[in-house]
Amino acid sequence: MQSKSPVYNVISVPLEKIVPNTYNPNTVAPPELKLLYDSIKEDGYTMPIVCYYSKADDKYIIVDGFHRYRVMLEHSDIYERENGMLPVSVIDKPLSDRMASTIRHNRARGSHDVDLMSNIVKELHELGRSDRWISKHLGMDTDEILRLKQITGLAALFKDYGFSRAWTPGESGGEPEEAPDEFSEETEEEEYV
Repeated sequence: MQSKSPVYNVISVPLEKIVPNTYNPNTVAPPELKLLYDSIKEDGYTMPIVCYYSKADDKYIIVDGFHRYRVMLEHSDIYERENGMLPVSVIDKPLSDRMASTIRHNRARGSHDVDLMSNIVKELHELGRSDRWISKHLGMDTDEILRLKQITGLAALFKDYGFSRAWTPGESGGEPEEAPDEFSEETEEEEYV
């Protein structure tokens, strides 16, 4: 019986055929990156990187494992010891599913850049994914998705939301009230000088 998990089909891929994706929001501080280098130097690669194979480009696009890739890219001792080959587990998924996989991997073990996460939410919406899909596949609640949408400032991200009708002058309820005197422009200037 053969398992369906990609990890059972790890292959060796030349570093030159592997490229980063354009959407990974994960960041690693220099001390942790040094620790990753030390770990790979002492123990070798104990986990493959996860990639999607692009037949059109004949390249492996990283879904998870960018920093393990980066260690080999930046350290000739690792590159030479591994003969320029990285262990790769290949997944065959469309872009939106690969983005979701990247986020799930990142969220399971670390932090990521909020601006890049906002862009991922934007890209997923542009690919036709709903908030419900994003919530389910990226492990986000609706408030987090809303905050990330607000960061991008794109009205198109809110197209699925119903909003109440705005008040306009002349409608029942009279004219708007004046702002209280306790907050004036002079008060604001004094507070921030």
